[in-house]
Amino acid sequence: MSAGLAAAPAGITPPAVAGPVTQPRVVRSEWLKLRALRSTWCCALITVVVIVGVGAVLAGGKPYRVSPAHPAATAVSVSLYGILLAQLVIGVLGVLMFSGEYGTGMIRASLAVVPARLPVLWAKLIVLAGLVLPVTLLAAVAEFFVATGIQTARGASAISLADPGVLRTVIGASLYLSVAAVIGLALGALLRKTAAGVAAFAGVFFVAPIVVAQLPAGIAGFARYLPSSAGGSLWGQPLATHPLGPWAGFAVLCGYAVVLSGLAAWQLRRRDA
Repeated sequence: MSAGLAAAPAGITPPAVAGPVTQPRVVRSEWLKLRALRSTWCCALITVVVIVGVGAVLAGGKPYRVSPAHPAATAVSVSLYGILLAQLVIGVLGVLMFSGEYGTGMIRASLAVVPARLPVLWAKLIVLAGLVLPVTLLAAVAEFFVATGIQTARGASAISLADPGVLRTVIGASLYLSVAAVIGLALGALLRKTAAGVAAFAGVFFVAPIVVAQLPAGIAGFARYLPSSAGGSLWGQPLATHPLGPWAGFAVLCGYAVVLSGLAAWQLRRRDA
């Protein structure tokens, strides 16, 4: 009887057996889900348009003159101020990666396929960073050449990527947005509601710096260690005006992302979908 059960009837192909659940397989699954969403490509397009568009508008102002007191990196930082708007778009994309699945109930299927749960979170983080980093780097580089081209045509000092601090500023803009997206994803995983996640992201990156700056001096000094201020030292503020160096400020921003991602992982393991 065992031999009869082991042999498949003639003309019938045995069903394929799914492979084991591995991290690379989960990453591939999350990438397929992300690229299938229209909102993904809308957010990516809006991010590029905002960064390049705002930079082009700002480049139409007074021609910039490079000097020891006004380095080239400062001009590039100003032209990249579109990042202040783009970070909200990127944050929304990050929040949606988790909150969207909770809203539709798809998260139950995802966690049923991956009972360990945490590989789903790691896969979403990898896929999101893998999308945001190249898209924002492309936007920052395009913005640099558009803005400097407009400024040079209007008689401003010529600026190149080889000038001190310029390349770090351009790359730093992309790194800043990538980590901001990770923070958005962590907030989406923690709060599970799109509206709550977006509100929390906006509160951390937009409202908190304004509110803290209005508090007494002893407390207002903490504003420089908030995510947007600390991370901004990598791309948007000269070293002389910020107590943290560019990379130290970026490390503080990454610290927020690590802590929030850790809390999201802890909650994902403990709470039901």
